[in-house]
Amino acid sequence: MVVEVGESSLRQEFWCGEHWIAPETDLADADLVGVHLATTNLYGANLTGADLSSANLVTSDLSSADLFRADLSAINGVAACFVCADLHGADLGLANLMGAKLDGACFVGADLGGANLAGASLQGANLTEASLNGANLFRANLEGANLRQVQSIGANYSEANLRSVDLSGANLYGVCLFVTDLTGVVADQVTLWPDGFDPEAAGVIFKASDSPPA
Repeated sequence: MVVEVGESSLRQEFWCGEHWIAPETDLADADLVGVHLATTNLYGANLTGADLSSANLVTSDLSSADLFRADLSAINGVAACFVCADLHGADLGLANLMGAKLDGACFVGADLGGANLAGASLQGANLTEASLNGANLFRANLEGANLRQVQSIGANYSEANLRSVDLSGANLYGVCLFVTDLTGVVADQVTLWPDGFDPEAAGVIFKASDSPPA
């Protein structure tokens, strides 16, 4: 069954092996390794603990889905929608999320090491204690996101929008901040910056530290 959504169409209500694929379906702990779920409607689905590693989720809708501790490593999620999804503790290492919509999503403690987030939108997302080591956030929009105590060693934030982001306790050692918008960014004395970078000159606002060392 195909449902028209604006100018695009999303597949919904079909079998994928032994699993019933549909919005708000229960796929907790499901084995979906490498499956083809592009342009699929999984809005509000329960995917807690599911293994979606290397799955094709291009342009799919997983907004408001529960992906607590799910394995999404190496997925192809180009232009997918994860708005307000729960990705607490999920593995998104090496995921391709270029142009994805991740606004308001929860990534607390998630692993996005080496992920491609170029051009993605993460406005208001919660990335507290997440790993973004080596991630590509070129031209990503993180306005208002929470990056407290994030590990982001060697990540690329060139031309990204970090307006009003909280970087308290974050580790940004070795990151690229070329033409990055840091207007209204909040940090503390524990925040680690790349060598030679002057956060005060970039307009970063410092507050008293309540974060452990990164």
